[in-house]
Amino acid sequence: MNENPALAGAASGRLSVPKIAVIVAVFLALLVLYWGTAASMVAVWNSSETFAHGYAIVPISLWLIWRRREVFSRIPAAPYWPALPVLALCGGAWLLARAGEVQVVMQYAFVFMVPVAAAAVLGRRLAGALAFPLLFLLFAVPFGEVFVQPLINFTADFTVAAVRATGIPVLRNGTLFELPTGNWSVVEACSGVRYLISSITLGSLYAYLSYRSTTRRVLFIGLSIVVPIIANGLRAYMIVMIGHMSGMELATGVDHLIYGWLFFGLVMFIMFWIGSYWRQEEAVPANAGAAQAAVALPAKSIIGVAIATVLVGALWPALGALSDKAAYNPARVQLDGARLASSPAGLPAWSPEFQTPDATLKGLYTAAGAPVHLNLLYYRNQGPNKRLITSVNRVDNRKEAFLQIGSNGRLEEIRGQKLALRETRVKGPDGNYLVWHWTWVDGQFVANDYLGKLRQAKAKLMLHGDDGAALMVATPVGEQADTARATLRAFLDANLAPLQATLEAAREH
Repeated sequence: MNENPALAGAASGRLSVPKIAVIVAVFLALLVLYWGTAASMVAVWNSSETFAHGYAIVPISLWLIWRRREVFSRIPAAPYWPALPVLALCGGAWLLARAGEVQVVMQYAFVFMVPVAAAAVLGRRLAGALAFPLLFLLFAVPFGEVFVQPLINFTADFTVAAVRATGIPVLRNGTLFELPTGNWSVVEACSGVRYLISSITLGSLYAYLSYRSTTRRVLFIGLSIVVPIIANGLRAYMIVMIGHMSGMELATGVDHLIYGWLFFGLVMFIMFWIGSYWRQEEAVPANAGAAQAAVALPAKSIIGVAIATVLVGALWPALGALSDKAAYNPARVQLDGARLASSPAGLPAWSPEFQTPDATLKGLYTAAGAPVHLNLLYYRNQGPNKRLITSVNRVDNRKEAFLQIGSNGRLEEIRGQKLALRETRVKGPDGNYLVWHWTWVDGQFVANDYLGKLRQAKAKLMLHGDDGAALMVATPVGEQADTARATLRAFLDANLAPLQATLEAAREH
């Protein structure tokens, strides 16, 4: 009896129990090697309701793979060695992000290793047939905080414009605005980032399950991005109007969050309901026997590529451990405030909200006849709970009733030296402050956080250490911001060089 070679090839490539065990072992090995990164994701899921959906991503991905289990009998497993250089790139990105303490990049690099490892062990065709279930794991990464401030600004702009269009006078100050009946502010909880992340995740899943056309999928995912942003603006407007019409008795406490989720749920329901009219039936898979003409590689090839995958994955944590050991600086940080040209007149009333540094230098000074608040925070041997540049570090301090109402970049000239910095307005319990802030990384002043992270990663990988500092000067500001800027400029004219010398001395020590 003659055997069909195509069927024989397909049969040899089917996943037997030993092959499944090898594949599972590869994924478990990656999880163990990058356990700290995986644990950091879970920690964010636990601490933030915005990313609590992360717990559901892995079960959904496994369910999506189970729905497509027939592909394992149609497409033979054929190890794909060219995936290993891509895996190495993921590991290199993870190592670079680790040196710069950029958790979100570490997490994305780790999660992306899963589909790449699947391509290496299962083969390009089989992993390609499971591309969406594997890539869906990327939604487990807690990412989106970078959009909070732009969303806050958009929501404030939308709400104020809508209220004014209604005929109600509004007095605005950054993200704070005042109506005749009361005061409102757009804060993180009002930014709509939770709605946006939930909508994109659900929209992507719905598009994959409901449509076969790439165009329809892309259009629906685009809709799931635009709709929640507009809907959040409408939500904020309705809440303000409910509060205004009720004399600030309704929608002013926890109520407005409840109203927001009910409104968001209604918007999502309408969006999915409309999208269902363009639903496409699932395509029927092609005949299994006719589809497979390629002969799969033997089981020993899968074992070989599996071992190579684990070795490539293990290289980067090993290099990271060596870098940590070589760059670690056990010396205690000392900041000499006596180098400053000005003498402190007390402690500053304003202070930022940062992770605890290794050393601080703060004081209340006088420049151009006005008070100047100085806060210098120095970091060494940085880790997850002690980082110079992170989204949890804030110039405003809400625990002490300081609230940011606006921020932008500036380029100042201090004694012939160009200094890039951020200018932020902060509203405090005793008035408004104008804050100039920037960082010092690897001996250079930096205003851009991304550039700062790159410099930190470079310094650590070159075994220079990861020393860095946050510098902030603030002064009270009224309607004339230029007066406050002149005060800060006068202070830095006298003290920028001594501050830089103080930082260099601390690093050399």
